[in-house]
Amino acid sequence: MTAPGRRPFEGVRVLDFTQVFAGPFASYQLAMFGADVVKIEKPGGEDLRFSPPSPEWAARGMAPMWMCVNANKRNLALDLKRPEAIAAIMRLAETADVVMENFRPGVMARLGLGYDDFRKVNPNIIYCAVSGFGHTGPERETAAYDGKIQAMSGVMSLTGHPEMGPTRAGFAVCDAIGGMTAAFAVASALYQRKEMGQGQYVDVAMLDAALTFLSPAVVEYTVAGHKQRQMGNMAVSRRPTANLFRVKDGYLLLAVNNDRQYDALLKTLGLERLKEDPRFGTWEDRIANEADLRAELEAALASDDAQGWEARLSAGGAPCASIWTIDEIVTHPQLASRDVLQTVDSRFGPLAMVGPGFRLAHGGGRIDRPPPDPGEHNAEILAEAGFSPAEIAALTAPTAG
Repeated sequence: MTAPGRRPFEGVRVLDFTQVFAGPFASYQLAMFGADVVKIEKPGGEDLRFSPPSPEWAARGMAPMWMCVNANKRNLALDLKRPEAIAAIMRLAETADVVMENFRPGVMARLGLGYDDFRKVNPNIIYCAVSGFGHTGPERETAAYDGKIQAMSGVMSLTGHPEMGPTRAGFAVCDAIGGMTAAFAVASALYQRKEMGQGQYVDVAMLDAALTFLSPAVVEYTVAGHKQRQMGNMAVSRRPTANLFRVKDGYLLLAVNNDRQYDALLKTLGLERLKEDPRFGTWEDRIANEADLRAELEAALASDDAQGWEARLSAGGAPCASIWTIDEIVTHPQLASRDVLQTVDSRFGPLAMVGPGFRLAHGGGRIDRPPPDPGEHNAEILAEAGFSPAEIAALTAPTAG
């Protein structure tokens, strides 16, 4: 269960204009920890609501990729091309703490929703802009997507097998990195405002964020001049026993990186004779004779399946893991013990959503409300800002034509 207590961002209101994944992922982190995130969406909802690969949920406007980063938020659907909608947002901004957006540079300003517009009505506002390349530099106007940043940042140059060429990560890794960086940036700005009494403009670039996560490979080159290559499934430690190996029914990932673990691996596999083999005496020897060492290990590993070896080797002190699929890991008791997956009631029934990636002793993150329908909280949010029922009806009425 999540820890009781006041959550870190309770009392913080976020006007969230973000779309797709990186920006909504950022505001979702704040929402789980208590922020009142008001997602401002076009009438009918953003395109990601209707994306594949789950046709039934897409038809509901609740595609899982959209839902997974929009729980805990309230929803205000307005046509931002209408001047009265912009005026209403500025009224909401008077009591807001944070504005978040992930449009290309200049788009929000052209709508009358740029940083300078918001700070006229609220000088202490924190305005966080998430984009592919940031709002400065020669690439600032360039559109960016997760795949483009994976390719450009160096992620793909390091991922994959040399004989097969670069490989894209199997999930939107750079979107997630950019979103988590933005959440940390907003948290930092909120803390700084508490200490200094000043709002500010926060410029988050996905490319910059990706490079911070790639810092070992970057510094390996900038300091040592070493250009890393694709290593397949080998660990960055370059240990030949920290790699993927065939077993009876598939594959096992070994994470054996030191002498103690290596000895435990050989003992559990019944290969203690290899300790006396000069081909494998030191790590340098093992690297030089990697093919021979792999042949020895895989011959022994062929006697059991991946999960059998996972249990035996882990118990023996040799770190490893079978290749778990998503449907398998979500039922793992380790996740249940840490409340990683949290269930929230919705009009579709209970929804299992991914909660925060860390725990607090008190005031921890939790999912309180399901992902909202477009405009679900129009009346509630606008009434809080002092709009009359007639004004609310006029603001949210379908645009003629």
